[in-house]
Amino acid sequence: MILWLTTFAVSIASALLPFLPMEVYIVGAAATSPSVPAAIGLGIAAGAGATVGKIIWYEAARRGIDSKWAQKKLANPKVKAGYEKWIERMRGRPFYAAAIMFVAASAGLPPLLVMAAVGGLLKMPMWVFVPTVFVGRTIRFSFLFLGVDFAIH
Repeated sequence: MILWLTTFAVSIASALLPFLPMEVYIVGAAATSPSVPAAIGLGIAAGAGATVGKIIWYEAARRGIDSKWAQKKLANPKVKAGYEKWIERMRGRPFYAAAIMFVAASAGLPPLLVMAAVGGLLKMPMWVFVPTVFVGRTIRFSFLFLGVDFAIH
């Protein structure tokens, strides 16, 4: 239980602070928990923590788009055109938005931190954002935990 809670907490911190890579933690944690069910459970804990952290980035960007600074940037016609282009692509296409977010969450390309902020800026529906990030991160981290477990044993 302590390892699960620690994994959850470290994953939140890693999601908020890009200089704390979760993958480094996974190598150490997986070495202490040598079973497939434990690896999957830790992957779920890490996925849940990463989702909590990315929701914070998402909300900061969603609320920040209405700030004076953001509105000043959007006054630039080129910036505004790009923003409106992406808004139009996302509007009414939750599966398109979910596919991009899922690739970012599971493969890390484009970086999920950036995509969480973009999702907030574009006001991606939360009902699309949360499960997509959770499932993508859980798959990524579970495979990493399982890979370390397989390599060690």
